[in-house]
Amino acid sequence: MSRPSPFGHPFLLGFDEIEQALDRVAKAANDGYPPYNIERLARTERDPERLRITLAVAGFTRDQLDVTLEESQLIVRGRQTDDKSRTYLHRGIAARQFQRAFLLADGMEVLGADLSNGLLSIDLARPEPERIVRRIDIATRDAD
Repeated sequence: MSRPSPFGHPFLLGFDEIEQALDRVAKAANDGYPPYNIERLARTERDPERLRITLAVAGFTRDQLDVTLEESQLIVRGRQTDDKSRTYLHRGIAARQFQRAFLLADGMEVLGADLSNGLLSIDLARPEPERIVRRIDIATRDAD
């Protein structure tokens, strides 16, 4: 049995991409590693209003992290490998890999990323909405 789509209403034309995006986000939300925060940073004299994503990536070096923008997805990957030269008596910190994806709205701009004290911060600029009013001409067709 398929679930009814809230985007199936005849007044919501062209919103099928949003429905697909919501499905992708729901599937990705189940993985809790690494934990992250998203905060809004207020506009200043120098900077526009921004969003900051902060991921807890303790134990990862800059070389083990990769931040990419693939179409409208911001993807953060971490790769660690086991150090075979070490002998552990107890191993509570596992070498692991992760991938965390964030779906960005059209026009969002990635300003940069910073790794400090085990926290990876990625700043995004929120685009200023442009108000567009366009008059649509109405053609007249006379029936002959």
